Amino acid sequence: MNTLIAITGLGVLCLLFEIFNFRKGIIPFTIVGLLASLALTINDYGTTASFYNNMVVVNNFSVTFSSLLIVLTIFIVALSHNFYDKEAAAKISDFIGIKIFMLSGAIAMVSFGNLAMFFLGIEILSIALYVLCASDRLNFKSNESGMKYFLMGAFASGFILFGICLVYGAMGSFDVAEISELSRSAELPDWFFIGIILLTIGMLFKIAAVPFHFWAPDVYEGAPALTTATMSTIAKVTAMATLFKILSVLNADISESFQIVIVVISIASMTVGNIMALRQTNVKRMLAFSGISHAGFMLMTLLSLSLSAGTLLYYAAAYSLSGIAAFAVILYVCKNRNNEDIVNFHGLGKTNPLLAAVLTGALLSMGGIPIFSGFFAKLFLFNQTIEAGYLVLVIVAVVNSIISIGYYFKLILAMYGKEPNEERTGTPILYYSVAVIAIVINIVIGLFPSTVLDLM
Repeated sequence: MNTLIAITGLGVLCLLFEIFNFRKGIIPFTIVGLLASLALTINDYGTTASFYNNMVVVNNFSVTFSSLLIVLTIFIVALSHNFYDKEAAAKISDFIGIKIFMLSGAIAMVSFGNLAMFFLGIEILSIALYVLCASDRLNFKSNESGMKYFLMGAFASGFILFGICLVYGAMGSFDVAEISELSRSAELPDWFFIGIILLTIGMLFKIAAVPFHFWAPDVYEGAPALTTATMSTIAKVTAMATLFKILSVLNADISESFQIVIVVISIASMTVGNIMALRQTNVKRMLAFSGISHAGFMLMTLLSLSLSAGTLLYYAAAYSLSGIAAFAVILYVCKNRNNEDIVNFHGLGKTNPLLAAVLTGALLSMGGIPIFSGFFAKLFLFNQTIEAGYLVLVIVAVVNSIISIGYYFKLILAMYGKEPNEERTGTPILYYSVAVIAIVINIVIGLFPSTVLDLM
């Protein structure tokens, strides 16, 4: 709870700095504030508490995922320094403030103890992303991206709200602890399960799982690159962790037919995402379809809810750190260009070997190649899924991992096998710092996976 208050206060301060014309200090101050919030969050590890009539719950699940989200936000804020310049520099407090408020919504989503708090968190997160997607107001694609995401997000929110209403109608409470207790001891009405299904559908929209994925490629491509990075890391991790928590606390893993649906959606997400990514020439669209496939992988954790919290945290950390490293390079390469096509990356291995190496490492991690943490994330996930009795699903997942190497290597070959289009100079130190730190952490948790797995 202290973390949520601290981050909300930090967002308010970011807006106040605009009044005092303190724009140059906003980003360093925000990073320091986020580091302090991270320390405050870590301090709560190992404790269990609830606040405001169980509206917010602090436990190891909320602490670990909140810590991951704060770390990702620090990277995003650091990249903002070089991303918002010229015309946008005058509005830097707005952009940073929105990102901090978005983080507060994300933390509320992974810390909720009441369905009302869950819905409040998801709306704070979503509204912030609607604004950020359309923030490049003179760019038609950005406007289109914001409108598409708003319409699809509002549609998904309708499912979620209706599901919450049905669960409340069945149980007479929004408190998840009370709902969990009642679901064990009472004969449940049919609309309780219908409510769970609607909640799941709404969250599948948010993580862009098939068949609720159609918005993702267009929104990712049209949004400013930094917003795309935010959506593919912070937003996706938050949505997946929240779906996991909802199904865990509401005891929704009891139905065998429900698990079969999850298996089908997981296979469809992995297959459709990877096959469509093979055809893409735009890097942001490629990573959008890659994100759909990774959503399919993460859905496998729902098949053994009582055992998978640590595996989900590890996979989410591996995937999101790779995404941050990749987008740090994409921001550098595609800055001041009208697109993010692969042709822009031709010869990057010659003009900027360090960033090319970082992007290669990030892509190899996403593809599941050792020594990167992405390999171990898939290994642990597959072992757990086999133990749950879903060998066929693991075979499909392995095949999809092999398919993904095709489009990741398409970008790697462009960096090392093509001649550069132009000489690139003057790389901002923050791009180097964020890219290198993110990939180094990725490798470290790959070499020492217990540092993350043992947190749950």
